[in-house]
Amino acid sequence: MPRARMARPALVALLLLTGLNLLNYLDRYILPGAQPLIQQEFSVSDEKMGALTTALFVAYMITAPCTGWLGDRFRRKPLIVAGAVLWSLATLFTFWVHDYWSLYFRHALVGVGEATFGIFAPAVLSDFFPARERNRILSFFYLTIPVGAALGYVVGGQLGSHFGWRVPFFVGAIPGLLIAALYGLFATEPVRGASDGVGAPVERVGMGETVSRFFALFRNPAYLCATLGMAMMVFTMGGISTWMPTFLHRFSGMDVGKAGTVLGAITVVDGLAGTFIGGWIAQRWLRTNHRALYLLSAWSMILTLPMAALVFFGPPAWAVAALFVAEFFLFLNTGPLNAAICNSVGCEVRSSAIALNLFLIHCLGDAFSPTIIGRIADLFTLRIGLGLTLVTLVISGALLFFGARFAPVLEEVAA
Repeated sequence: MPRARMARPALVALLLLTGLNLLNYLDRYILPGAQPLIQQEFSVSDEKMGALTTALFVAYMITAPCTGWLGDRFRRKPLIVAGAVLWSLATLFTFWVHDYWSLYFRHALVGVGEATFGIFAPAVLSDFFPARERNRILSFFYLTIPVGAALGYVVGGQLGSHFGWRVPFFVGAIPGLLIAALYGLFATEPVRGASDGVGAPVERVGMGETVSRFFALFRNPAYLCATLGMAMMVFTMGGISTWMPTFLHRFSGMDVGKAGTVLGAITVVDGLAGTFIGGWIAQRWLRTNHRALYLLSAWSMILTLPMAALVFFGPPAWAVAALFVAEFFLFLNTGPLNAAICNSVGCEVRSSAIALNLFLIHCLGDAFSPTIIGRIADLFTLRIGLGLTLVTLVISGALLFFGARFAPVLEEVAA
């Protein structure tokens, strides 16, 4: 498809998918923002509160392989709409939740919806934009992670403190339904593989070839190193994002509303600045070094390490400043590392590759880190529990430095 014909549909898809991603993360982070209020009402342990996030990601992991298979064979537009509607309705349902296990089930349903959207959106954008542009495009797309998380913290903390913790979930659900409807009405399904130089729908193959292509991902070192490095990063981010509002509440003396607002402000500023600067540096670095996506992501992990240690174990008065610096470094890799995943595989297996990536990063990362950290907090302190994330930062950096050896050389696709 000529680039001129792609421009308008690509822009519409980028804007609407970015809007959905913003709401995806807003809905996810309302819970941590209101977590102390929920924990007080239900009188449950730290481990059980962490288990709510585990429920989301276990459902996410179970759903991902199926949705990845569907995305490589069928139109992704109706699947994206269905996923967005499902997670929005599950968020809306929370307004009527009055016991812990109903909240647990609700959070699992959100994971099913997010697994659908999270797999297809990067694959669709990769079909609209060629490999050398994906870092820039995905950096923009993933700017919504910090903005959505920040809004979730603020909405959960502030509205929860003033109107009760159920109200934020009701407020967060409605926009997702509206943008899902807009995507269904105005978005265009791209030609699969158009930006990889295929220019025609990818041939459907038999089950044997499908299985062969899937298992070939485990022999792809560029893909595996990026995925496992991301998993260790996600372990860290999942633990910090779930427990940091509670940490600030317990150890820095902030009330629930202030903790959510402070963390939200840090997250949105660092997320926007870190994601933009990380994408910009990687884009320029790619001109001279095809390993740039991996190398920048690795340095992001290493630079985060000392600042995170200062947050957890330093004086309480330093926690906010150290957290500001730590999150900035952590967000540098957002666009580059996701672009590395998309570039490491071909278009014919990209949805399945993203599905496997999501399964692994959540299975090894944030599906269990909040529960593990909560269990350690019950036995010792929350400081000790969060200290576990320092180990995974080191492992992530090492995997990404090693994976840089296998980074693919990127070729331009003729317009």
